[in-house]
Amino acid sequence: MNEQTIQASPTEKATLGLTIQVRLVSDLKRSQEYYRDVLGCQIDGWGHAERDGMIFILQQAASSDDVRPNKPSKKRQDYPTEWQGPDYGWDTYIHVSWDDLDVLVNEIREKGGIVAIEPFTGSHGDWEFKNAHIQDPDGYNIVFGAMRGVN
Repeated sequence: MNEQTIQASPTEKATLGLTIQVRLVSDLKRSQEYYRDVLGCQIDGWGHAERDGMIFILQQAASSDDVRPNKPSKKRQDYPTEWQGPDYGWDTYIHVSWDDLDVLVNEIREKGGIVAIEPFTGSHGDWEFKNAHIQDPDGYNIVFGAMRGVN
């Protein structure tokens, strides 16, 4: 059998679809309950946890050693602004509106969620940002962030 290589035309470009993050968890049932009851996600039998544009696939880890939230990244001097990178590990970053961020954090707190870092503001370049860190039961940091132009 002859092998053929299909060459894509330089003008053709495939379209990527929705990106869904897969998260290994130490206790699938506990994580599904947290994502449902605290984060307000719809949960299905496949392990999908979905709320608005936030989608995860929760999967049971074979070993608790396989559950590894991200550590803080190395600071960089070459970003386009004075920002050098986050001070804490980010596992997921989710854009929200400026006005919704505090409402969302209060909603999660009232439902017993883990607010690891309260909302804080900062700036880089012509942008002001407001972030808050929520942790799931395995210590994954879900960063809810809002940005707006500085006038």
